[in-house]
Amino acid sequence: MPKGLFITATGTDVGKTFVSAIIVKKMREMGFNCGYFKPALSGAEMKDGKIVAGDCEYVLKTAGMTANPLNFASYIFKTAVSPHLAAKIEGVSISKEKILADFEKKKQEFDYIVVEGAGGIVCPFNLKDEKIILPDIIKMLGLDVIVIAKAELGSINSAVLTTEYIKNAGIGLKGIILNKYNEKDFMQRDNKLQIENLTGVEVIAQVKENEKDFEIDKDKLLSLFKEI
Repeated sequence: MPKGLFITATGTDVGKTFVSAIIVKKMREMGFNCGYFKPALSGAEMKDGKIVAGDCEYVLKTAGMTANPLNFASYIFKTAVSPHLAAKIEGVSISKEKILADFEKKKQEFDYIVVEGAGGIVCPFNLKDEKIILPDIIKMLGLDVIVIAKAELGSINSAVLTTEYIKNAGIGLKGIILNKYNEKDFMQRDNKLQIENLTGVEVIAQVKENEKDFEIDKDKLLSLFKEI
């Protein structure tokens, strides 16, 4: 049976794609057939008249995978806004059925799959034809999540609110990863301690400033993935 992990964050531009790429890379370097999937991608650029799935392209390149990035996302929008609004602007209706069908195909290709969300945990995918927000996607795919949070000022509040929402939604929460972590900064060291103290959730890794990797035990990394 394949196994999967869902990556969400405390907000937009916190580092979901960056961390997803690191995890896929680590898994593949360990010899595991690990892939990637993104239900909806906004803000795709146009190059030479063709749309470029930037997040997917970055993950695949980082992990050393040679494949078409367009095949790793269900919906790709040029407009850099929430998926529900991008879909409205571009005349598309997002459906859970398509996302699930695409995910099922990826399950045939890989033994492990890292699924990256959009925005934060309450990111809307459809508020018109059918109400779909990110937790609906996570539950449909049957995955547990890890939360990416910045280590900067304000991270305690955003991490607590995000993790509480996830718990109240009945979604399994495997841990928190702090991005752009400066271990020499007393405040950031305290942020890590208080995030764990107030959420009851382990900070499983820290991505240090200006680094493109993080330390995590192999068994710990494998334990983040849930059989699907």
